[in-house]
Order: sequence, then C-alpha cells, then structure tokens
Amino acid sequence: MKGGGALLKSVTLFLGGRRGSRGPSTSQPPPSSPRRPQQSPGHPQQQGTGRKPRKMGDDKTPRQQALNSKQTSAKVLDHLKKQTHFSRQEIEALSKVYKKLLESHTLNGPVPAVTSNLPSMQPSIVKGEGLDRMVFRELLHNTFDVVTEEVLMDRIFCAFDRCNVGVIRLEEWVCGLSGFLRGSHDEKTAFAFFVYDLNSDGFISREEMFHLLRNSLVKSPQDEDPDEGVRDLVELALRKMDYDRDGKISFQDFKTAVTEEPLLLEAFGQCLPADTACQTFLSTLQC
Repeated sequence: MKGGGALLKSVTLFLGGRRGSRGPSTSQPPPSSPRRPQQSPGHPQQQGTGRKPRKMGDDKTPRQQALNSKQTSAKVLDHLKKQTHFSRQEIEALSKVYKKLLESHTLNGPVPAVTSNLPSMQPSIVKGEGLDRMVFRELLHNTFDVVTEEVLMDRIFCAFDRCNVGVIRLEEWVCGLSGFLRGSHDEKTAFAFFVYDLNSDGFISREEMFHLLRNSLVKSPQDEDPDEGVRDLVELALRKMDYDRDGKISFQDFKTAVTEEPLLLEAFGQCLPADTACQTFLSTLQC
C-alpha cells in the first residue's frame, strides 16, 4: 500500500502541475494556437499573404494565346462571310492581301481608334492602322484599271472608309470589295450615287455634276467658252435623270434612271472596276 500510495500521490502532483501551468481561462491562448503548420515550398494553396491562391493554368501559355487568337479570327471570318458575297477561303485570301499591303507600305501614322462591332484579326488595326489613300489609289489604278479623276478616287476611298478615319481597316476592306466586285445591281447603284454625291447631302446637284464632268471632255483651244459643253451635258443629265424636276438628282431619281438605262450607272465618271480586271483579281483568291 505504501508503494501504491506513493504512486497515486506522484500522479496527483503531476496532473495538478499541468492544470496550474495552463492558468485561468481568461489568459492569452497558447503560442502554438495562431500558428499554421509550415508547408513545403511550392505548395500552391498556402503561398502568398492573404491572396486567393492562383489555380494552375491561370497564366495563358503561348499555345493557349495562339488558340484564342485563332478562335477570334474564326469569329471574324464567320461574321464577314455573313455580311459579304465572299466565301471563307476568299476572305482569308483577302486578309493576306491586306496584310501584305500594310507591310509593304509606310503608313501615315495611327489614327484615333474607332469602336467596331467586329473583333479584329490584326491587333495593329485596333490601334488605328490601315490602308491610306496613296496605297488605295495605286491599287485602284494598277489592279482594277480604275482610271478616273482625283475627286472620284477620293470619293471611292471614302466609300470604303466607312468610319471616316482616313484609313481603310480590314473589315472595311473586305466589305467594300464585296460590293465593289460582286455587288448586286442595287448595291452598285448605291455605291455610285455615294461617290457622285460629293458633299454627302443626299443629292447630286448641278454644281457637282459640272465638277464631275468638267475634266471628262476634251477641250479644244478654239472654243471660246470651254465650259459651255459641260453645262450642256449637265442640262442633258437633268432632263434624263431628274424625274421630279427639282433641279437636282435624288437617290430615287438615280436608281430609276439606272434601272431603265444601266449605262447611266457611271454617267458622271468611272467608279467601278473594269470587268476583266475584276475577274482577274477574283481568280487569284481561289489559288
């Protein structure tokens, strides 16, 4: 019993010492309580200081970025295919032609970015780059055999530059060529009227007709009034095309006249490509 009593006394003293070391319940928590177990380096969920752990795969690899770019380009191609008369293959070929034209010419510089409802196939196009007037005029002359006056060249450029920023972007390039090369009768009629309506007020006035026709006539040095023949042409055009007799040609006047006589489509100067040049260019898109 003596040995048993000594053992019981020792156990009682040991337990009492542990209870005393804990102290009252209002004391501070033990130092070990706020510590988190240390993790091995590289553990994805415990690194950082309070930030949400980054999941594996958050950072896009070059392969993923290339895939996203292809998906964006595919969306653009599908959208343009619905909006134009071109096939997907032809749009891809036109995009390559456009890119080569950009790379082979020095651009005038960036222009203010314009919001577009299309995702861009080329990041540089979003920044404001595109085909400028000089490049476009060379293309009209050398590729499409459009030999016309400077004012008409500029108006054709404006018909493509729908955002009016001074350059032709990719989507404008594709959509513009769709009507320019494969447009329906109504599309080409609307295109020609836009070109001839120099101040974009919805009418082709006497002054505009005079300006457009003035350089189309061969003037003789013997003519006392070289502009007299131009004025006669203007009056003839009005008698032929001004159906409501208000002294100017509205779009409805122009459309009616062209429907009755298709040759009047380019009555005030060439603004559409020659048929042979058109077919030659389109054939290159199939290669």
